[in-house]
Amino acid sequence: MKCMYRSLLFLIVLLISGFNGYSQNTTKKSEEIKTIISKKRSFNDIYGFGYSIQLYNGNEQKAKKIKARFDVEFPDNLSKLVYNAPEWKVQVGNYKTKLEADKYLIKFQEKFSGIIAVPLGK
Repeated sequence: MKCMYRSLLFLIVLLISGFNGYSQNTTKKSEEIKTIISKKRSFNDIYGFGYSIQLYNGNEQKAKKIKARFDVEFPDNLSKLVYNAPEWKVQVGNYKTKLEADKYLIKFQEKFSGIIAVPLGK
């Protein structure tokens, strides 16, 4: 009799665990994730993505001097001159996240003042 109860209990536990293993996810989390990803992609299409650090915004001669000084002080980092009429900008790096840009911003602030992290356009 005890053996029959144990067998029956084992069978019930086995059946219950089998049904739970094959149940479907009734929540719509995958739909929510797809919605969030599509929103992020549309945001990137409109505004672009990534960040750069802007060292200077102003006239051409001073921009070239600041870029040359930066290239001497931080030779391993990419720097570029950008012209948006009527001003010249000295921008540094191409960072994927704001956090990464802020890390380098703190490093560069030791030598350059008034610098900011700016989002890259499209």
